[in-house]
Amino acid sequence: MDYHSLPHLLPGRPYPLGATSDGLGVNFAVFSANATRIELCLFDARGRKELKRFDLPECTDEIWHGYLPDAQPGLLYGYRAHGPFDPRNGHRFNPHKLLLDPYARQLHAPLQWADGLFGYRLNHARGDLSLDRRDSAPAMPKGVVTDATPFNWGETRPPRIDWNDTVIYEAHLRGLSMQRDTLRVPMRGTAAGLADPRFIEHLNRIGVTTVELLPVHAFLQDRFLTERDLRNYWGYSTLSYFAPEPTYVPHQGPNELRQAIRRLHAAGIEVILDVVYNHTCEGNEFGPTLSWRGLDNASYYRLVPGEERHYINDTGTGNTVNVSHPRVLQMIMDSLRYWVQSYQVDGFRFDLGSTLGREGTGFDPGSGFFDAILQDPVLNGVKLISEPWDIGPDGYQLGNHPPGFAEWNDRYRDGVRRFWRGDGGVRGDLAARLVGSRDVFDRRHRRPWASVNFVAAHDGFTTRDIVSYDHSHNEANGEDGRDGHSENHSRNWGVEGPTDDPDILALRDRVQRALLATLLLSDGTPMLLAGDEFGNSQDGNNNAYCQDNPTSWLDWKQAESEAGRALSAFVGRATALRRAHQSLRARRYGNADEEIAPGVQALAWFDLDGQRMDQPAWDNPEGRVLMLRRAARLEDGRVDVTLLLVNGGEEAATLRLPEPGLEWQRVLDTSAPDALEGPHAEPELALPAHGLVLLAAVLAPEPEPLEGQQ
Repeated sequence: MDYHSLPHLLPGRPYPLGATSDGLGVNFAVFSANATRIELCLFDARGRKELKRFDLPECTDEIWHGYLPDAQPGLLYGYRAHGPFDPRNGHRFNPHKLLLDPYARQLHAPLQWADGLFGYRLNHARGDLSLDRRDSAPAMPKGVVTDATPFNWGETRPPRIDWNDTVIYEAHLRGLSMQRDTLRVPMRGTAAGLADPRFIEHLNRIGVTTVELLPVHAFLQDRFLTERDLRNYWGYSTLSYFAPEPTYVPHQGPNELRQAIRRLHAAGIEVILDVVYNHTCEGNEFGPTLSWRGLDNASYYRLVPGEERHYINDTGTGNTVNVSHPRVLQMIMDSLRYWVQSYQVDGFRFDLGSTLGREGTGFDPGSGFFDAILQDPVLNGVKLISEPWDIGPDGYQLGNHPPGFAEWNDRYRDGVRRFWRGDGGVRGDLAARLVGSRDVFDRRHRRPWASVNFVAAHDGFTTRDIVSYDHSHNEANGEDGRDGHSENHSRNWGVEGPTDDPDILALRDRVQRALLATLLLSDGTPMLLAGDEFGNSQDGNNNAYCQDNPTSWLDWKQAESEAGRALSAFVGRATALRRAHQSLRARRYGNADEEIAPGVQALAWFDLDGQRMDQPAWDNPEGRVLMLRRAARLEDGRVDVTLLLVNGGEEAATLRLPEPGLEWQRVLDTSAPDALEGPHAEPELALPAHGLVLLAAVLAPEPEPLEGQQ
């Protein structure tokens, strides 16, 4: 099309926001409350040459819009926004900077770092108060107008796994397949690698129901990392809330990710996205002008009252998205709905969820963000998980999110790690974590699934490193080891890092199995870190956010080793037991003292002598042995009973089993992971140091009373 022959755009419509093709042309709509003029800029197919600029001719309710006749999908575009450059009052308009459409569905080419990307002149005496007049377009990614034709999902539908049956696998899309030697090179590190049939088979074999992907939204390669020859691997630096990361879909664009999701769904596996709506990649006042800052800084970001030059930084990343603004909240809601409807994702994990729940007075479980999601007919049917903290005032909000949300439970992580490290005085805390953290979540009719339990996640040690290192080893990050968690609640069991000592290796293996078994046999929603099922290590790096290399990539040779296969089989066995025994995944908190069968309560704790735990026992700092009996009535009237026995001490212990005596089956033993299930008829059980055993019994339903009997 000869855009030069077109004198101006048609008025178009203010909705929907973004670039929308109707087959006859493209409608453009973008929000800015404070701009005085917005230009649409069109580019050639390579994104190098600007072909034409048009003023958006209309502004309706602060939405600027225009319609370009005969334009087709594939068109590359961006915006330039005119308005006051007045940083002291929160305005940073600079029409010399090409701006990415916040609603762009696809990006063309990555950002190329250049000084011209900044709205102010670097190294100028006036700092961010100066104005840079260089054109940033050559270095900027452009938006791509996408095809309105819907993707063919065939007969595949989202699995919609019940929360009570969910086992989450937290994974990085790129890291999953980068070391798959037998995968074709172009597929490694992409969405095509995510759909590798061997990976899907592996998930099914270990009992995973749900994959939680680290950010797949397009993100920025931060300049300070590229200058150190490092990369933003995790992706918590969002550049677009609607477009997938281009390097993840290099061959077929967004449909490449849709195809992977379709294949996972066909295998009965859900897909949850880790999303970062609390901040953007533009940073503080010294960051680049790429999109939101140039379109309407004062609306999109929370600014310090009375000092609007500066940004509120509740996120620790330089800026905080202003979720209280209705148009900003609309952008987030539109993005969430888009990923559910256009990509059929099954839920979201909200990075720094406390930030999203902040209003002017602080965190509010009844904030506009939570209310908007929970009433939305598209979103209230998918899984919603919050990371319940940020670094702002009163930022730690574990257990305070509204019903309908699950929450990452770091108290579970720390309590379980400390128990198996051998710490004293933690039996009571372990007891609470094993039963769904009732002390945290049992209110407002919330269910145990609200506690997302984990012993390892992307941020921190892998489970193998928890049992191999006393301290983090982050030297490769280039921050002199100052980054990452300072307290890992880990233990190396005699040698820091790798060792050939068979006794230390055997002990590490046993504690590793105990950590994983504890996770999978606790009430709540278990989340495995990808690779933990076969002993993946990051060589002691507990903050591998910038390690786009074998440090972070899954080592499938380890997975295929004898030790890796054995551990994966153990994990699969534990998830199978979780599915088979309702008592291992309580649907409700209920009354712990309810008698489910004669002498068998719904929940009961016992010391090593088989007696119920009393307060002196709980207060004993040297107690490291514990038994938990759980019972659940099945639909056919039978009663499922399990007895979990744990020994976090340095010595073996003989435990007397609690009354009443049941026909126990020994179904899992971390000290003998290959042992077959079999009866345990003795009244006592010898439990090795650092060991865990699970016993199970099924009680027949009580007979119905005969007629005339009371």
